[in-house]
Amino acid sequence: MLLDTASLYFRAYYGVPDSVRAPDGTPVNAVRGLLDFIARLVQDHHPDELVACMDADWRPAWRVELIPSYKAHRVAEEHPAGPDDEEVPDTLAPQVPVIEAVLDALGIARVGVPGYEADDVIGTLAGRAAGPVDIVTGDRDLYQLVDDARGVRVLYPLKGVGTLQIADEAWLRGKYGVDGPGYADLALLRGDPSDGLPGVPGIGEKTAARLLESFGDLAGIMAAVDDPAAKLTPAVRRRLDEARPYLAVAPKVVRVAGDVPLPEFAPALPREPRDERALGELAAGWGLGSSLERVLAALRE
Repeated sequence: MLLDTASLYFRAYYGVPDSVRAPDGTPVNAVRGLLDFIARLVQDHHPDELVACMDADWRPAWRVELIPSYKAHRVAEEHPAGPDDEEVPDTLAPQVPVIEAVLDALGIARVGVPGYEADDVIGTLAGRAAGPVDIVTGDRDLYQLVDDARGVRVLYPLKGVGTLQIADEAWLRGKYGVDGPGYADLALLRGDPSDGLPGVPGIGEKTAARLLESFGDLAGIMAAVDDPAAKLTPAVRRRLDEARPYLAVAPKVVRVAGDVPLPEFAPALPREPRDERALGELAAGWGLGSSLERVLAALRE
């Protein structure tokens, strides 16, 4: 089981009231919410291995170089750590180091690689996995990794993680008309304002799906643009032709990397905490209470 950790702790932050606080009054709603998520996921799905994948670089320079608008709207207006600091709510940012410390004390593998997003770590791990993989994320970009033959599916939270949309190939085809790899082509054609991806002007999701159904993939679509006999309306042909500069670079930006140089780590789900003393100090200092107890109980069971 691969966790898109930031996606989940953002959901926890907005789903749990900020009245949930540590003894000193600091909000810990994201910390406790994420722990509750992990407890429920372990309890319901019984993974043998669990990896919390992290954004060591939420807006990699190599993606921005190709598409400068990539996530540009998310850059903080005030950025003490640098011009590409992500805009994070004031009461969430201090909780992230606590989340990291708790995961480390529990012994849950936490993997982030400089220069890459969590999506890239997930893509690399999913590609290397010998057995079935469940990817837990609130980010639809990762639908591109769905692969029935390899047992890779996405668990998309609808209401917490107790109600999950299980995205396999049949669901993707029913919802979007594409398979996993086709979802990446659909996304880059359609665009995604939340990621600053412009897409092809005038090509929406339904048109993109029809093009992929007719011509297979982006390469097939562009071959059709160059073929006067291909069944394309003049308007669609013109729009795709004018978008060539964008379409030349968008695949590298939209498709998750599958070759991230991962560090050594132990993915096995721990039965007992790695560092009980550190965990006790974190529990007392941050008031983690029943949320931590639920994780520990789920791990032992």
